[in-house]
Amino acid sequence: MFTIDDVHWLDDNGHVRPPLMLYLLLLFLARGWAILVMSLTITSDRAELVKLFYPEKVDFLTALAAGSGAVLAFFLVIAERRRKPQWCRSAFSSLRILLMGLLGLEAALLFTRLSHSRFLFDWPMALDGLFLFWSALYLYRSRHLKVYVSDWLKHAEIAEK
Repeated sequence: MFTIDDVHWLDDNGHVRPPLMLYLLLLFLARGWAILVMSLTITSDRAELVKLFYPEKVDFLTALAAGSGAVLAFFLVIAERRRKPQWCRSAFSSLRILLMGLLGLEAALLFTRLSHSRFLFDWPMALDGLFLFWSALYLYRSRHLKVYVSDWLKHAEIAEK
């Protein structure tokens, strides 16, 4: 699965670095949490920034609920970079499945938002749909992500022997 052309994916310790697109995907899935953190840094009116992106409070709360899985996936990526704790290794091996499930949840939420707006065109929803499509295609086709997910398991098997 790993070829000599993939050497540029390795870090100084010989482990596969996480793909940049993985971080962008996690940021997209956890955008409700990112907006919450940004709003906490504004001292004047915190609610205005949240209302700019999420006019309805329900949309913001569902974005936080749906984004909690992406925050969990981000912590799994951090655990992989440190190679500890070992109990995260089994959860990390199903990272791609978790991300596909989160993309499915985002697609369902997008469909719900579209049905509430009576399927009228809206640029933010169109961009969400486009990024959902590209993200699903990336999860399906990315060899870098496949090698990255299997890397922790391979090194653990070698260390156990």
